[in-house]
Amino acid sequence: MTVDLLLGLQWGDEGKGKIVDVLTSKYDIIARFQGGPNAGHTLEFDGIKHVLRTIPSGIFHTNSINIIGNGVVIDPVVFDSEIKGLEKFNIDIYNRLLISRKAHLILPTHRLLDAASEASKGNSKIGSTLKGIGPTYMDKTGRNGLRVGDIELADFKERYQALAEKHIEMIKFYNVELKYDLPAMEKEFFASIEELKKLQFIDSEAYLNKALKEGKSILAEGAQGSLLDIDFGTYPFVTSSNTTAAGACTGLGIAPNKVKQVFGIFKAYTTRVGSRPFPTELTNEIGATMAKVGNEFGSVTGRARRCGWLDLVALKYAVQVNGVTELYMMKGDVLSGFDTIEVCTGYEYKGEVIQHLPYNIEPENVKPVFVQKKGWSQDLTNMTTYDELPQELKDYIAFIEQEVEVPIRIVSVGPDRKQTIVK
Repeated sequence: MTVDLLLGLQWGDEGKGKIVDVLTSKYDIIARFQGGPNAGHTLEFDGIKHVLRTIPSGIFHTNSINIIGNGVVIDPVVFDSEIKGLEKFNIDIYNRLLISRKAHLILPTHRLLDAASEASKGNSKIGSTLKGIGPTYMDKTGRNGLRVGDIELADFKERYQALAEKHIEMIKFYNVELKYDLPAMEKEFFASIEELKKLQFIDSEAYLNKALKEGKSILAEGAQGSLLDIDFGTYPFVTSSNTTAAGACTGLGIAPNKVKQVFGIFKAYTTRVGSRPFPTELTNEIGATMAKVGNEFGSVTGRARRCGWLDLVALKYAVQVNGVTELYMMKGDVLSGFDTIEVCTGYEYKGEVIQHLPYNIEPENVKPVFVQKKGWSQDLTNMTTYDELPQELKDYIAFIEQEVEVPIRIVSVGPDRKQTIVK
């Protein structure tokens, strides 16, 4: 009996999908606990690149059951297209994918609300992906939302209509020009609802706790990253859910004392999609090179990711908040070729150097303090053992371990599942 958590420790896009895929063979159940279809978990194997948006990343393994937990918000239209995209791989979706009845539904009008809200902000945009996720979580906390279990009720369409009408009135409040064809959107939505009904709906907290009593193992998969957490991220430029370890308990109905290991994933450098604070961002040729070599574009949105040196202040903060027990370093291969690598070890803040993440990390408040490390030039992508790695990379890894006081157990040297070195 065990529950392990797998979390991103930066601003998302750390490579969680690949690591879930690598670890899945060790677990009976893979459970997604928060977020929505703005999360793109990329897996690559057998020469094929897969992008999952709502479905847990263990779906390609026949040994595991995959569960979408109550903390997730589901867009039936996006979900239906994701299911159809997997049909050619002969995956037994209808027996191996289960959905919590308590997961909330993203309605077409949630997407419209998202667009209207973002348009009204002008230069103060949050950087929303416009998938309707924020408004859906607002309805959840406002006790207005529709859930997967409501689909089974006879008056589901009436409930939908009441909420959609409320949304239309809210859109008018924003006073922005928004062109849309709601009847067409609703036709597609209800067709996707019929497809969703073909899957198994479960009372996921009961299912998961029963599984634990039976001695089964669970890997809880998060979306986005810790610095996007609604409470502990760089608010307000965050997502709408708890992306940290605590979110796994509320997003699945598993008690904290059932959690054993917390696996934290981070890149060898730092990236951020969307707006605002990013202390170590490189707006020069080095940052451009990182983006090009690392193919730093959102797997769902296609948006370019901003790149910068590794921020150990932020990483230590995420390790602390999550209680991380093991670290997995991704994209070590991207840093090959840099003569010197810089690492942020502190911030200049109000006339002193601090090593913790303060309330506000906007550029006018913090200035990163860097140390330099010797780089390496070797191509890592064909290396398969830790001993093969260049000494400079091993020194870089040792320095990070010393700073954050947590061991790095996995080093990824490429996107394919085979390009994964266990230390």
